[in-house]
Amino acid sequence: MPRNAEVIRQWTILREIERARGVGVTIDDLAALCDVTTRTIRRDLQALEEAGFPLFDDKGRDDGKTRWLVNGQAFKGLSAGLTVSELCALYFSRTLLESLSGTPFRDDVESAFEKLSSALTPHMRQFLDRLPRVIATKGDPARRKDDPKQQRLIARALEATLQLRQANILYHSKSSERTKTYLVHPYRLAFAQGGLYLLAYVPEYGEVRTFAVERLQEFSLLEERFTPLEELPDTAFPHSLGVHSGPPERVEIEFQPAAADYVRSREWHASQSLRDDAAGRLLMTLDVCLDRALRSWILSFGPFARVVAPAALAKEIAEQFEEARARYAS
Repeated sequence: MPRNAEVIRQWTILREIERARGVGVTIDDLAALCDVTTRTIRRDLQALEEAGFPLFDDKGRDDGKTRWLVNGQAFKGLSAGLTVSELCALYFSRTLLESLSGTPFRDDVESAFEKLSSALTPHMRQFLDRLPRVIATKGDPARRKDDPKQQRLIARALEATLQLRQANILYHSKSSERTKTYLVHPYRLAFAQGGLYLLAYVPEYGEVRTFAVERLQEFSLLEERFTPLEELPDTAFPHSLGVHSGPPERVEIEFQPAAADYVRSREWHASQSLRDDAAGRLLMTLDVCLDRALRSWILSFGPFARVVAPAALAKEIAEQFEEARARYAS
């Protein structure tokens, strides 16, 4: 049996017992849930107990059945209302917070996890340290995680957003390959696609624009405050498949049967709507920005995707395919 399956099953058992709270769970119930024998469940319970998890069996029920429960008071001193599985999940999630590297939050996050770790026994930590082998994340290798200058810029950007202070930024645009100074009203810092972005209102253009933090060269706080002109949505870049803040447009894409199952299996955007036709093709409708992320996504499907609307986007995609074909043919 794969080792990962054992770790996942034991985590499932721990979570199920805790969810039952004062009622408890029988070994038979756990065996049925995990589709294993009761003997296997007994071994798992023993392993969890040896790891230091505060499990105990209650044999005092009227029906004569033994039920397993978790002592929720074991971590009462750490944080009121924090359950055992929530504590363990937080400890494990440290591996999923790589996006905070290079920001002012990193040291605070590491300090918080040290405190969480101190509330766990060495055997508990040993058990939980096996979980990242089951669920892993892949960081962005191109991102500079420990650049002191970038950390200072992020700290200033965060201060500006919290205090509603205007700022002058020197920014290098990758699309135009030029560097320019902007007066901005910083609204929000947002993590997306392995990067950190500043959303700021630019009075010169009368709109909110997106700036990649890694391309900020200078960030000067001004004494002048600003009043937010609009409320940003709760989610970052809600109308984009990437990190663009432009207005959405209705987009229709036809996928060939060879790609239909793959496209159907995921939610690419909250606005997506899917419809099958008689030939097995899949028609997707989206309300999104016509940005680089959308174009790159469509192009990634090669001949298995065709833009139906808008016509201007369909023409642009066709031209890019033709340009690529010409490069290969030359």
